[in-house]
Amino acid sequence: MGRRALSIDKIAMDLIFTDDAGVKKELAKKILVLAYKAGIYSSSIHDLYMAAGKLEVSGFTVPAINLRSMTYDLARAIFRVAKKNNSGAFIFEIAKSEMGYTAQPPVEYTSIVLAAAIKEGWRGPVFIQADHVQVNAKKFQENPNKELDGLQVMIADAVASGFYNIDIDSSTLVDLSKKDIKKQQKDNYEVCAKLTQFIRRIEPKGVTVSVGGEIGEVGHQNSTPEDLRAFMEGYKERLRKGLIGISKISVQTGTSHGGVVKADGSIDEVKLDFATLKTLSGLAKKEFGMGGAVQHGASTLPEDMFHKFPQNDTLEVHLATGFQNMMLDSKHFPADLKKKMYDWLIVNAANERKAGETDEQFFYKARKKALGPFKKDIMGLSQELRDVIASEIENKFDFLFKQLDAVNNRELVDKYISLKRVIVRARKEAKEVVHDGEGAD
Repeated sequence: MGRRALSIDKIAMDLIFTDDAGVKKELAKKILVLAYKAGIYSSSIHDLYMAAGKLEVSGFTVPAINLRSMTYDLARAIFRVAKKNNSGAFIFEIAKSEMGYTAQPPVEYTSIVLAAAIKEGWRGPVFIQADHVQVNAKKFQENPNKELDGLQVMIADAVASGFYNIDIDSSTLVDLSKKDIKKQQKDNYEVCAKLTQFIRRIEPKGVTVSVGGEIGEVGHQNSTPEDLRAFMEGYKERLRKGLIGISKISVQTGTSHGGVVKADGSIDEVKLDFATLKTLSGLAKKEFGMGGAVQHGASTLPEDMFHKFPQNDTLEVHLATGFQNMMLDSKHFPADLKKKMYDWLIVNAANERKAGETDEQFFYKARKKALGPFKKDIMGLSQELRDVIASEIENKFDFLFKQLDAVNNRELVDKYISLKRVIVRARKEAKEVVHDGEGAD
């Protein structure tokens, strides 16, 4: 293990630091081969969620964690926490927008997560998810086919890179100006059905990609049972007969991405509607056979809220900004590097600054945009320094796993999730995904 651990560190860091897409792909192939040899498989969580829909599985909420920076170090920390807590159901995710501003294309994100699994001696399934594959409402209105074509290219790249969990977010197309609820959801369910059909067409043989839908854009008005029923009724009508549909539904309950920052830089108190979560999760299971409801924008919530997610039957909770904040605000994060990042934002993110915003509000909201341009600076920090920062965040991961009751479920995951070995063959214009039989060590 020692020699492999040393080599995996070098391969991972070389992949992170190279700007050559071809070299990235070659290093990614090396990591994938090493992962399979170690019994590690990028997997879909679909069958576990379907079991939750049948009430065969319950009692825990799956943490879906967006790693925007220090991905190798923090993924290692998550695997350590999972091994310590006998956890199997947890997701590594990155949103379509995050892939851009953090400079982490799908092939890099998957590879670095698998490298972390190898380094920490993990075995079994690893769930990697494309979060918020989001439709731009303005671009959709201007040219719907062009917008959907762009999303399909991104989805194809993600699936070819080992993302076997895809969250479609067409909730941006919900039109609340219409009186009829089904008409409000029309563009949402039609686009979600189209993209589901595309995913079913390109998914590897033997792998059912877990697909999520969304009925209420985060930060807007709370979702209702009527919204869910209207969406699902239209979605099922539009989805080609015989195809497997979505396994979960994201709803709005009062949160916002990253939290609402006050003038002094602190986060405003959130009134999260747990009753909505419980009602919609139960309805998703009982009426539509899905795994349940998903909560977005939760990482900046008060710590005393997290135990309420499993109590209110929440299937999955998305966690992102809080970990970015812990890294950047750590007393160990170099002050000179942080100043360089903030100076860069003053020049390069000036158009994002709203009238009347304080410096604290501006930097809090904009600083994620500096993670890509300064990715190499952050990963170029000494291993000792990154270990100290990762250790602080690891404690938070451990706290959240316990609060979400996402512990001692490894055996359940192994029961419902079968391992599939997939060979990805790249072509000039497209990626062909070929199934290579059941996984074996």
